[in-house]
Amino acid sequence: MARPEKVAMVEEIQERFSRTQGMVLTDYRGLNAAEMTALRKELREAGVEFKVFKNTLTTLAAQGAEMNDLVQFLTGPTAFAFGYDDPVAPAKIISEFAKKHKALEVKGGVVEGKVVGPEGVADLANLPSREVLLSMVMRGMQGPISGMVNVLQGNIRNLVYALEAVRKQKEASA
Repeated sequence: MARPEKVAMVEEIQERFSRTQGMVLTDYRGLNAAEMTALRKELREAGVEFKVFKNTLTTLAAQGAEMNDLVQFLTGPTAFAFGYDDPVAPAKIISEFAKKHKALEVKGGVVEGKVVGPEGVADLANLPSREVLLSMVMRGMQGPISGMVNVLQGNIRNLVYALEAVRKQKEASA
């Protein structure tokens, strides 16, 4: 029979799984207390929550949240970085921290409900920032529009040149 505390914890983990846009699973063995504090501080400043849960409870929550692919990463000590606003923030911060501290190992992650391996988390971390991506999209959208404006202006310009030529011709004949 399940204890109420454990049932509540599984529900809490499931709720976090459903709210998160991006999540990174890490093995934190080998990090000392100062390094863990520095990592938690860096994550907190970016609005990312860093928690450690028991693997058995997390397995139950993952199965309940229909994230069965996540269970393969739940071996050994596992810490979760939850990004509720920015799906890329946990991957960027954890990957940068792991470059400086080799003891931190990225196990995998979840991006908008899709489970990815360590390579997927690394790919996510290498993406440009949201602002850069938005500017690239806007630049891509602006190109065809400005081209269309130039084409339309060309037709108007040609009409003005034709009218000017007709005016000059009538002046010359008058």
